[in-house]
Amino acid sequence: MAGHGVRARTLAVWKRVLALAWPIMAEQTTRTLMRTVDIVVTGLFSPAAIAAIGLADLYARLPLRIGLGLGGGAIALSSQDTGSGATATRDEAITQALLIGAVAGVPFVALAFVANEFAIAVLGAESRTVELGSIYLLIVMATAPARHVGLIAARSLQGTGDTVSPMVVNVVANVLNATGSFVLGLGLFGAPRLEIVGVGVATAAANVFTAVALVGVIAGPWRQGSLVRPSDAVVARQLVAVSTPRVAEGLVATAVEFPFNSLLLLLGTEVNAAYQIGRRLYQQVTSPFSRGYNVAASVVVGQRLGEGRPDAARFEGWAIAGLGLATVGVVGVALAVEADRFVAVFTDDAETVGHAIAFARAYGLSAPFLVVYVVIAGSLQGAGETTVPFLARASGLVLFFLGFSYVAAVPLGWGVVGICAGIVLFYAWAFAVVAAGYVRGDWAGKAARLMEDRGTVSDD
Repeated sequence: MAGHGVRARTLAVWKRVLALAWPIMAEQTTRTLMRTVDIVVTGLFSPAAIAAIGLADLYARLPLRIGLGLGGGAIALSSQDTGSGATATRDEAITQALLIGAVAGVPFVALAFVANEFAIAVLGAESRTVELGSIYLLIVMATAPARHVGLIAARSLQGTGDTVSPMVVNVVANVLNATGSFVLGLGLFGAPRLEIVGVGVATAAANVFTAVALVGVIAGPWRQGSLVRPSDAVVARQLVAVSTPRVAEGLVATAVEFPFNSLLLLLGTEVNAAYQIGRRLYQQVTSPFSRGYNVAASVVVGQRLGEGRPDAARFEGWAIAGLGLATVGVVGVALAVEADRFVAVFTDDAETVGHAIAFARAYGLSAPFLVVYVVIAGSLQGAGETTVPFLARASGLVLFFLGFSYVAAVPLGWGVVGICAGIVLFYAWAFAVVAAGYVRGDWAGKAARLMEDRGTVSDD
């Protein structure tokens, strides 16, 4: 009978998670499709164009990491306060997160105008790649404040349980982005053929549209959450405290990508282009599921903790991890088996194809480790515990993704195979660390203390 009870509870969690996650999955599918379209379009120009976008995106990910980090703080507080019915502190947290995000994007605009060419050249890229990458970086980075606001607004709404509004806005933005890349990049329907400039303009326009639309949703009367005049210093401190490890995690990930891409370039431009293709293929197939489960885990666990039910929160976190294994884990293995069929969509350059298949298989085999890591990290984030995921990811990136990959690829002479091994080991390590933190850590107690400190009480 106990087994039937666990099964029923697990299925109930899965049903709720899928109801929360499917809009996020739809949104992320179009987002990754948009980025895939960018790679396909630039692939029609040259391998140098593919490498240029990949290198420029290293810097464009800086606003992404900060936006996701601040969004992590917003989703933790908004989910907990939604669960407890504390709408006043929830709205305070949402508003303050949006303001902090907008201000934090301004330095990236300055970087775009001052050092865009140097930023690409310092990675050791060829002159043509530097020329293309610097133009793309200038255009996209100029909308960094809007990128921050769009990410934070989406996470804030998701924390209240509203995953549909961000989906609608982001799907529209992503479709417009992908269409713009085709039309402006290739010069279709009478538009000028702008190539990589057109791809950048389409992305920048989508960032601005997303920010304006989602802030409009929050300010309007249609959904939970609203904008208020910021006044609570405790909420601001908690937002910064919860977000800082998430931001640091993202910045470490981005920082490691620079020497990692230099390592790829050391092995050849084709190897770098192949990595961009292999990772993009993996992200297109599995990222929508992983992102959906991550956000759903944050919402479910955060709201359960807001309701004062830590045991239910712990059980539901594990149940979501099981759902991830049954879906993303299986899809990842299938990708590893059929990688050669998918890679051919991106390029017909024989050397690039061979390396891309290897990278796609490495990411596919990493999928079971990755999805459990992502879900448990999301569960901890819902509790406001962002330090453990930071330690898991940062240490894995330094030790395995970069360190092991370099040693195996260059001194040991394994080349691409060594880098692929480093990728798999990184995700296995990150999974092990967050799982240990979830089992042994006092994350439920931390959430209770955060709510007590900011005076979270029911509005009923």
